[in-house]
Amino acid sequence: MKSIKILIAAGSILLLSAGACSDDFLDLAPISQQNSSNFYKTAEDMKNALTAVYGSLQYGGQYYSSIHVMGDLRSDNTEITNPNAGADLQAIDNFTNTPVTSTSSITWNAHYQGIQAANILIEKIEPVNMEPALKARYLGEAKFLRALMYFNLVRIYGDVPLVTKVINNPQEGYDYGRETTAKVYEQIIADLMAAEGSLPYAYPAAEAGRATKGAAMSLLGKVYLTRKEWSLAAQKLKQVIDDSAQTRYRLMPTYAGIFGASAENNLESIFEVQFKSGSNGEGSPFTNQFAPIGSGTAVVAVGNPLGQNIPTATMNSAYEANDLRKDVSMKTSYVLAGKTVLHNYVVKYSGTPAANLDSDNNWIVLRYADVLLMYAEALNELGFVANGPAFDLLNQIRTRAGLPIKTFANANPALQITSQAQFRLALEQERRVELAFEGHRWFDLVRTDRALAVLADKGMQPHHVLLAIPQSQVDINPSMIVQNPGY
Repeated sequence: MKSIKILIAAGSILLLSAGACSDDFLDLAPISQQNSSNFYKTAEDMKNALTAVYGSLQYGGQYYSSIHVMGDLRSDNTEITNPNAGADLQAIDNFTNTPVTSTSSITWNAHYQGIQAANILIEKIEPVNMEPALKARYLGEAKFLRALMYFNLVRIYGDVPLVTKVINNPQEGYDYGRETTAKVYEQIIADLMAAEGSLPYAYPAAEAGRATKGAAMSLLGKVYLTRKEWSLAAQKLKQVIDDSAQTRYRLMPTYAGIFGASAENNLESIFEVQFKSGSNGEGSPFTNQFAPIGSGTAVVAVGNPLGQNIPTATMNSAYEANDLRKDVSMKTSYVLAGKTVLHNYVVKYSGTPAANLDSDNNWIVLRYADVLLMYAEALNELGFVANGPAFDLLNQIRTRAGLPIKTFANANPALQITSQAQFRLALEQERRVELAFEGHRWFDLVRTDRALAVLADKGMQPHHVLLAIPQSQVDINPSMIVQNPGY
């Protein structure tokens, strides 16, 4: 059930990319035009402030659009097949993006707006008279969310400004240059450790969707994996699995049971961004965004089909025969006016919107299958063991998909894994089809240093591993914000 009403209750102070004068550098609009220092006084005020942090995840530059654009469209999973879907999206797709491509500034701004909202709660909550355990929980939620946003930023841009305090006036913004990725990761890890220590394993049904201890542990495991800290990643991801009695996480019996509005916040879901159709702009756009242009009402009954995330031919062929996940994830044709039209499209977020761009589908950020595959990756990097625990984890995922297991001495060469290198490729393949269209593929390829090898034919060059810093950020503060190489 949708329990976190995403009401933007707080106007955030954020790093912007519009204009070059100091007045445009920061948005200083306080809550309801009040002075924020006089607003945060009660537990209810802090609840509203926390809601604003969650609400930022819905922004166009976060999980409403940018994460799937970066995570799938920039990879070999999806593409823009119709130029009417958007020139900037095409630029991201074919690696012709520049520092003035709008996706870069939209993504940057939205994440810093959310970070500012988190900083407001973290800074303002301490003197508020409220129940200590609730205060600690709110702090944990805000730190988890701040860590998630910084994790996205550092993976997309590399070195980024590290802002952990409320910016109160335009001049302060000029003090923040690009901090090293190592320093940003230190803050991400500290925030996630703090969140893990103060968050509960679960919430009552009425509060489903909030960040949990398991979410903090799972994200921390992914952070360690991204940093190639294999032992720490294995320890943390194993803890998520070992604590399953408390976290309640498990694989859903069927792959189809994971997705759709009726399945939201299920037992496989660790953290998902909440959307609610018919609620003043709280709905999600994915049903419309992913439907082919020109499909009329054949794919989505309400609103415009936008063709913005179309599965590639290689994505279609990535599925093995009889893989139960394929029909849940994508289709290759639709019927329009009695005629069959051959066209790939995503169906993982299908449904009937209440209006254009107003569906009830959440966006899953972390789920248990991801944890199992990440743990398998960490174990394999620590040392290949023929038919060892990493094989068991991989095969749990394959078995649910209706596929035969892979083993060390399998008689079928297609199901045989005889080395650490082969296991890496088997995991890469399994993650691609298991997590298809969930915003992971690009980040997986970059994390494993495979992006250039896989995407060179698509036009990727070495510098494309990072997105360009918005040019307006460089123009505003050139002494502190330097462009990424190659742009």
